[in-house]
Amino acid sequence: MSDDGSITVHRNGPVLSLILDRPARRNALSHSMIDRLVTVLTEAASDDSLRAVHIGAVGPDFCSGADWVATNEAGTRPRAGRLLRRIPHTAHRLIELVATIHLPVVCSVRGWAVGLGCNLALAADFTVAADDAMFWEPFAARGFTPDSGATWLLPRLIGLARAREMLLLGEKVGATEAATWGLIHRAVPPDDLDDTAAALVDRLAAGPTVAIGLAKQAIHQAQHATLSQALNQELYNVELSCRTADFKEGMAAFREHRPPQFGGR
Repeated sequence: MSDDGSITVHRNGPVLSLILDRPARRNALSHSMIDRLVTVLTEAASDDSLRAVHIGAVGPDFCSGADWVATNEAGTRPRAGRLLRRIPHTAHRLIELVATIHLPVVCSVRGWAVGLGCNLALAADFTVAADDAMFWEPFAARGFTPDSGATWLLPRLIGLARAREMLLLGEKVGATEAATWGLIHRAVPPDDLDDTAAALVDRLAAGPTVAIGLAKQAIHQAQHATLSQALNQELYNVELSCRTADFKEGMAAFREHRPPQFGGR
């Protein structure tokens, strides 16, 4: 009997946790796991009661990528164009959702983050990794081209030279170096990973949710916008965020010299 793995979905107040659960295969993402992530994140995007998302994994490794072995086990040649039809709605849609959802996404990484698993971590707003974790884009080593946003994410995060090292030479990057490069948010001792990620998630979940979501959108859009276009986007976002209850609370807290108590509205 095949083990397609699963995604454990847990709700803790305003925080949604998505846990990759296929440790026997180093959390390689099966079709059903990817479909589940896409479905849950799509639903989360319109859930006004959520304020942050956490992505983690069971076992010693975060994710060894898409499960290409299972995909090719049938022994029959797939129809021409199968990848062109499927991937935009699965792996690519997953990366798009993580990068653009109006909720802050925190990813915690242990062990290996490979291929799609690496890009899933890099698409998050904040990735915290154990300092012995490894990030690897193995596409060239396997004889095919990068996918799941690798060619968009890496140059923007670490520049063209280092992106070429990872994508064309297949260089593996340890978490400490990844943090120094700006590839991830932070590398911490393995024993501190869970507490560090939880503290970051809690901090974001207590923030001004609408303003954070709009700022995330503006950062994303500014990556391929002119200065004038970015300023225009900021203008509309300021207008909208100034109409929120959290803006009123933030200003009141400033006047009263106290920490704000944001409600996410």
